[in-house]
Amino acid sequence: MATEERLDLSLDQVVVAEPGPGNSYLINNNTYISEEDVYSGYRCARLGLLLPFFSEYTWPEGVRAFLYLAGLLYCFLGVAIIADIFMGAIEKITSKTRKVYLTSEKEDEPEVIEVRIWSDAVANLTLMALGSSAPEILLSIIEVIGNNFESGELGPGTIVGSAAFNLFIISAVCVMSIPNGETRRIRDIKVFGVTAVFSVVAYLWLLIILVAVSADEVEVWEALVTVLMFPALVLLAWLAEKNFCGVPNKTDTSKQIELGNFQPADKFLRQQQYFKDGRLDRDGLVAFIKEVKNYPGLTDEDAAVLAASKLVESQSHSRMWYRVGAVRSMTGGRKTQPQLSYKLKEVYSAMNEHPEAPTVGEVPKVTPSKNAIIDFHSGSCAVMENIGKFEVAICRSGRTDNEVSVRVETIDGTATEEQDYVAINEVITFKPGETEKFVEVEIINDNQWEPDEEFFLKISLLLDREKRDGVQLGRISIMEITILNDDEPGMVMFQKRGFLVKESVGNAVIPVVRKNGADGEISVKWRTVDKSAISGHDYQGGEGTLVFKHTEITQNIEIPIIDDMAPEKDEHFEVELFDPEGGAKLGQINRTAVTITNDDDFNNVLSNMMMMTNANLHSLQVHHETYIGQIKDALNVNGGDLENASGMDYFMHFLTFGWKIIFALVPPPSILGGWLCFFVSLAVIGVLTAIIGDLAAIFGCLVGLRDSVTAITFVALGTSLPDTFASKTAAVQEKYADNAVGNVTGSNSVNVFLGLGAPWFIAAVYHLCVGTKFVVKAGNLGFSVGLFSGLCVTALTFLMARRTLGMFGKAELGGPPIPKYISFVFLVILWLIYVV
Repeated sequence: MATEERLDLSLDQVVVAEPGPGNSYLINNNTYISEEDVYSGYRCARLGLLLPFFSEYTWPEGVRAFLYLAGLLYCFLGVAIIADIFMGAIEKITSKTRKVYLTSEKEDEPEVIEVRIWSDAVANLTLMALGSSAPEILLSIIEVIGNNFESGELGPGTIVGSAAFNLFIISAVCVMSIPNGETRRIRDIKVFGVTAVFSVVAYLWLLIILVAVSADEVEVWEALVTVLMFPALVLLAWLAEKNFCGVPNKTDTSKQIELGNFQPADKFLRQQQYFKDGRLDRDGLVAFIKEVKNYPGLTDEDAAVLAASKLVESQSHSRMWYRVGAVRSMTGGRKTQPQLSYKLKEVYSAMNEHPEAPTVGEVPKVTPSKNAIIDFHSGSCAVMENIGKFEVAICRSGRTDNEVSVRVETIDGTATEEQDYVAINEVITFKPGETEKFVEVEIINDNQWEPDEEFFLKISLLLDREKRDGVQLGRISIMEITILNDDEPGMVMFQKRGFLVKESVGNAVIPVVRKNGADGEISVKWRTVDKSAISGHDYQGGEGTLVFKHTEITQNIEIPIIDDMAPEKDEHFEVELFDPEGGAKLGQINRTAVTITNDDDFNNVLSNMMMMTNANLHSLQVHHETYIGQIKDALNVNGGDLENASGMDYFMHFLTFGWKIIFALVPPPSILGGWLCFFVSLAVIGVLTAIIGDLAAIFGCLVGLRDSVTAITFVALGTSLPDTFASKTAAVQEKYADNAVGNVTGSNSVNVFLGLGAPWFIAAVYHLCVGTKFVVKAGNLGFSVGLFSGLCVTALTFLMARRTLGMFGKAELGGPPIPKYISFVFLVILWLIYVV
């Protein structure tokens, strides 16, 4: 058989070559076939730099096109996963801090805080921009080098196409994703202004290079200027961030410039004593746990998960953090946010209902002269499945001389609407003087045995700001309704045999539960019994009566604890239930002990809580510290959190399992401060990008598309989808629009300066050395750049108009529904004009 090798021989060798069978050549008793003869008759067989790996070019063209498209899409997933690791290295590099000492109220104890060494603007425009744009930049560089330092269409087309998708589609998605009535403005408008100007100048400069100065040719100095615009952009953005050579702010920002930009939310958190500066601290955790414990049925583990969620929300995040989260959600990887159970989600949502706070607020206090307080009479109730319809009481306390309205809606638990109950979503209005209203709940009896199931009723404030004035939610804004299969009055008992409280807790809250039935109204008496703790000295004892209305299953006894600030040993007293009425019986736990601990023991409990919270936070960090951690995450769906893994998580994990295992071998960011992981990941992205370039070129050839068209559609879309999901999440969760659309212009500028400037400079220098010209035809690229430049100015002008016009809510994102829809359609039309 003839050996298929490329015939690359000198003139002397060709002279002595003897004719072989067919079109082969016989040299030194070896048979060679010319490259032209091997690939002749097969379409698109010689386009790739690395492909084909084997003789698939002999297969049917339809099969080849399908396989190349599938391979292209699969490689996009691979690039997204290795970019996740790459950004973990960037996060490790940019998270380095330095200590800053501030004066405090105590002269001998200065306040010490840690601030990041990297400026936000510099980090966003250098490492983070490189992280999100690395595939496009490397594709352009590899294409030029692979084409013997000649210009191609795929790399430049991808750069411009990606920029168009980022500006038009990502902005449109972010505008639409904001809930109705809410807005998001770009906070650091000066930095955005610098990057926006550079994003326009970058493409106008390309037009000048291609058309005006040296038509259809790129000279060394032109490419060098393009590259040098990148450090110029970084410098000017940094100066804008530091407010140099600008109008001074109305407030004193000297400390902000020195310590970094503190979010207004951070200031609120410091004032509220929740997790100062987004970090876990003892006082913040104590305050947060007190808040959490107002919601019945939550364990210490639940409180730790909620605290981790609050900490993640309290911290300011970079665009990179959102992009990593988007990629992991797409590929079934370990999530960057705590995965809450359904009940915890509802509790967390209720904790954030306080309308005047951007984050969790303290439990609202009853202020009769100011607000009406609306809540349920009880936190839970139980009903028989055959009850049909029953009423739930909604109570009003505090101010009663005004008319107030709230929304009541049902939320699925293990019971589901239309199968177990009739859904409710209605507005309840209290007239002046009304203190109680009832909402009718209907249970569906399907005559089929089922275990006990539950669903939830939730009170929320109305969206209309005028109707939110003068009203606030009380402690019990979520009610759990359990569907039972019996009609017994039930038994009453304590939830636990003992409770541990700190001396400074204020009131000890002792839950009493009703089990094995909830029919009718019952009551039970309680009293305190002195032990080592004495009523009047250590606590305010007494007796009273608890009343459970029909279907109610939980009530609380509140006993004031006296804090005398004196060091003393543990003391305890007991609370006893007796004399139940209404047919109820006493359960097994009719007596419970309440232990009042000293600070040391309470600190042990608190330390355990902090350890659990820290464990939850550690599992959420973007990067891994060890190979074992990387491999464990690669092997397990959802990073090992199987309880919260969805079916899509399993499917995507199975689909991307091969990529995850291969990339788990990349050195973790903990080695050499993240730099080893940075360069190894970049090299892997380069290899994958080269394969993507080959796949895209051959696929486009097989289906009859030019490289420029393939670039602005398939390749640009594939490389930009993770950024789209990341920006959408940032738009919804962040208070400002900077991480959603504020970084798009900077990324587009970096794409031109590095994605075109760097490869063109390399190629121009090469051609200068060999005495030729580096030809770049203006043709399609010039038209594409010119069209995008005009549409770019239009889109940026439109975003600034949204920022200034009241009809759009005076913000870049969100606003009233109809103008929001119009904005979405307008931006999508701009993208369609560009593509078509």
